[in-house]
Amino acid sequence: MTLKTGKTGLSALIAQAKVHGEGLPPVEKWHPEYCGEMDMVIRRDGSWWHEGTQITRAPLVKLFSTVLRKDEDGETYLVTPVEKIRIVVECAAFLGIRVDVQGEGETQRLFFTTNMEEVVELGTAHCLTVKTDEKTLEPTPLIQVRGRLEALLVRSVFYELVALAVERETDAGTQLGVYSGGVFFPLGPVGIHNV
Repeated sequence: MTLKTGKTGLSALIAQAKVHGEGLPPVEKWHPEYCGEMDMVIRRDGSWWHEGTQITRAPLVKLFSTVLRKDEDGETYLVTPVEKIRIVVECAAFLGIRVDVQGEGETQRLFFTTNMEEVVELGTAHCLTVKTDEKTLEPTPLIQVRGRLEALLVRSVFYELVALAVERETDAGTQLGVYSGGVFFPLGPVGIHNV
């Protein structure tokens, strides 16, 4: 089922999202009925598209981002108290566009800013995983932002992490990785990431 117009159209969704004002709405607590899918895609480059046209109004994209939720089924939805609409996410809901470092060594803290201006601290509540393509060895570094939603780190941010990385022996062999808040986050085997 694809949503086009009417009660469950784009305008109704915008109106519902605006109701919650400042801050993030409690989408994890809402359990509306599934209403179908919308022709909306968040591409790997972080751009948002609706019915084949890029959404260029930053405030609108930011508004939609506040009602995103990724469920246990692995699908991503726009969720309001009365609607749950599936959309397509090519890689991650957000982009990690900046990293700030506080301290150094095992006690350093890393803070990531997303393209939606959310800031998360890398640690047990916001883990970093790096998936590496077996053929190309291209890394896909993802940090958990909220719920099951993740941010894909842009290449320059990932390179900053590689520059901060240290080697550590793990069960998977010698790994290159970074510390944040006393936790070691592997970036991959030593020698796999060349800056």
